[in-house]
Amino acid sequence: MAVYSSISKEELETFLNQYNIGSIIRYEGILEGIENTNYKLVTSENNYILTIFEKRVNPADIPFFINLKNHLAKKNFACPKPIKNNDGKYINLLNNKHCVIISFLKGKKTSKVENNHCKQVGKMLGILHQDSKDFLQKRNNTMNYNQWKNIFLKSQNTNDSQFNDIMSNINKELSYLETKWPRDLPEGIIHADVFQDNVFFKNNKFSGLIDFYFACNDFFAYDIALTINAWCFDGKAKFKKDKFLNLIQGYESLRPLIEREKIHLSTLLRGAALRILLTRVHDYIFHPDGAYVEPKDPKEYHSILQFHQENNLGKLL
Repeated sequence: MAVYSSISKEELETFLNQYNIGSIIRYEGILEGIENTNYKLVTSENNYILTIFEKRVNPADIPFFINLKNHLAKKNFACPKPIKNNDGKYINLLNNKHCVIISFLKGKKTSKVENNHCKQVGKMLGILHQDSKDFLQKRNNTMNYNQWKNIFLKSQNTNDSQFNDIMSNINKELSYLETKWPRDLPEGIIHADVFQDNVFFKNNKFSGLIDFYFACNDFFAYDIALTINAWCFDGKAKFKKDKFLNLIQGYESLRPLIEREKIHLSTLLRGAALRILLTRVHDYIFHPDGAYVEPKDPKEYHSILQFHQENNLGKLL
């Protein structure tokens, strides 16, 4: 989440006339994350989040995200609930951009990741994979290997030389993953973005998962790999074995991994690290002027990729 589109109070008041959520008291931009513009709305009725879709979100995919959240909410999974306007529409336009209003979840991201947080995150991911099994809509992963190659080629054709060593390693890794990426693993709906910014805790207990705008159909173990990279390394990209084992234990309390998932976990972790590294390099190079958010340093995920190139975490399971 971030702020790329500025809106005035008058524009917001006019827009909110379409909803029955009370009158606006105050609103503020949310700077965490990198993908869409988000505002916290405080109204006379309650608190809400306004998301204005930017960048990588295809408007044709938005109904999938809305329907998935509604499906999960009906199963009491802790996620935001989309809010209809007075015409019964979830998806609307604000300043010619698609947007939605969703419920505000109580809690906040943890300031210090502990083993217990990782176990809860693993269990939450297992519940998500189970609860979405009967969700019938499908969405292909638009951040797949082919898109990694496209991002690499676009980022390579710039005059910015500070990432030369990183880009050289990315090129080699793309060649490796092209031949080593697994086939025929258990799959279904994945969140694909379980970063610390997107997981809320209240009194150190999991209270909600947000930002479903990368959700898609893919390998469950790939979702686990993305989550491991986000939760089981410290700020200096140093691997934390206890956090890793707790996350896996939490997940397997809902769905034990099969042997093929364990065998291919190392490759999936490399791909998961590469996926984030590539988008961070891209967003650093092509950072839009006027965005109220700083691009995240790609070097962190290059270090995580290098760790996985030298280590096989699947052997710990």
